[in-house]
Amino acid sequence: MKNLSIFIFLLCFSFGFAQDSPTSFSLQEAIDYALENNRTAKNAARDIEAAKQQKWETTASGLPQVSARIDYQNFLRQQVSVIPAEFFGGQPGEFAEVIFGTKQTATAFATLNQKIFDGSYLVGLQSAKVFLEISKNAKVKTDLEVRKAVIEAYGNVLLAKESIDILERNIDIIEKNLFETQKIYENGLGEEESVEQLQITLSGLKSGLNNTNRLKTLAYQMLNITLGLDVYDTLTLTDNLESLTQQNISLSILEAESNPLSTIDYQIAENDAESKALLLKLEKSKTLPTLNAFLNGGYSAFEDDFSFFNKDQNWFGSALFGLSLDIPIFSSGMRRAATQRAEINLDKAQTELTETEQRIKLQIASSKSNYQFTIEDYENKKENLALAKRIESKNQTKFFEGISSSFELRQAQIQLFTAQQELLQAMLDVINSKAELETVLNDIPKN
Repeated sequence: MKNLSIFIFLLCFSFGFAQDSPTSFSLQEAIDYALENNRTAKNAARDIEAAKQQKWETTASGLPQVSARIDYQNFLRQQVSVIPAEFFGGQPGEFAEVIFGTKQTATAFATLNQKIFDGSYLVGLQSAKVFLEISKNAKVKTDLEVRKAVIEAYGNVLLAKESIDILERNIDIIEKNLFETQKIYENGLGEEESVEQLQITLSGLKSGLNNTNRLKTLAYQMLNITLGLDVYDTLTLTDNLESLTQQNISLSILEAESNPLSTIDYQIAENDAESKALLLKLEKSKTLPTLNAFLNGGYSAFEDDFSFFNKDQNWFGSALFGLSLDIPIFSSGMRRAATQRAEINLDKAQTELTETEQRIKLQIASSKSNYQFTIEDYENKKENLALAKRIESKNQTKFFEGISSSFELRQAQIQLFTAQQELLQAMLDVINSKAELETVLNDIPKN
């Protein structure tokens, strides 16, 4: 009974653990999972948290700062001073050796520092806010790229699976044709070349099947990495290439507004220009004076022996308040050069912002054109496959009726096999080009 209880506990534990890593995914489920578990996406989220902490770190540097210090000194050999002996009733011209102070001292002080005015601090507060915005935009960019990578990796797995299914069906058909042709040849009703042509076709199909099986393994491993899973995890994909292709044919996205200013790439370029403007403000702020205040208070004790923890120990208090005004006057042109360099970098950032806007316009136009082409190409490849099937069927009938050569049959079969693979690739191109266009436009469909 005890062993049974342990077994049930372990079974429930392993089941619960298995739930942490799903093994069955639709494409949307894979995207959602990757946005939470992809390692790059997780680090981008951590960057946002780090930026928040840096923002507070910058803010806190201008708030009151309190520090404390305890010093203890023990003169192993005290310094001797020489003074005129006549101070103690001695002869003029003679000197007496004296030691000032006690052998041991202890001090305990606390200091309060407060910035009153510092131009660089004000710029630092603005910079921290911009840095947080940069981190948030970087997370958005990362999520867009992760989404696109999942779609591509998921599609590659489906492409490999569909290719294997087609190759296996083609091999079955060619093996049947080869068997029948072999019998015809053995009965003296056909040529040996016909058998050899089919053998060549069969050999090529088997070689392609072996290679595609290897590619499928690599495609699964790439998908695992993109999802944030272990590379050797076993997955089940619930979507198929045909259904995903139909879901991703949407001409309405071609009419979407091509506004580069709303894209994440433009916003990132804007962040860069804004950060360069703040660096210019920082350099200019260095010409302003800085004013700081401090309050210092503490106690000191002096003894020849270590008795500082005694109840009757005398401690002498002191306090000090002060202001510190730092006024930049002359830097031999260093500050001016730094300001001009910041101005140049700002000009560059503004030029790059304009360049980014133009590049995004071109990228949107190119992605729309490519997406429209992949849809048209998909329709064309479907028609080509239907034609190739009819041509191959006619040639197969002609071949077994003896009115067509094995070479013509093989050409028709190769044409059919090529059309099959081209249609699969056209399906994948539709899915990937749609993902590319959505990424460029920041137009992500809601779940």
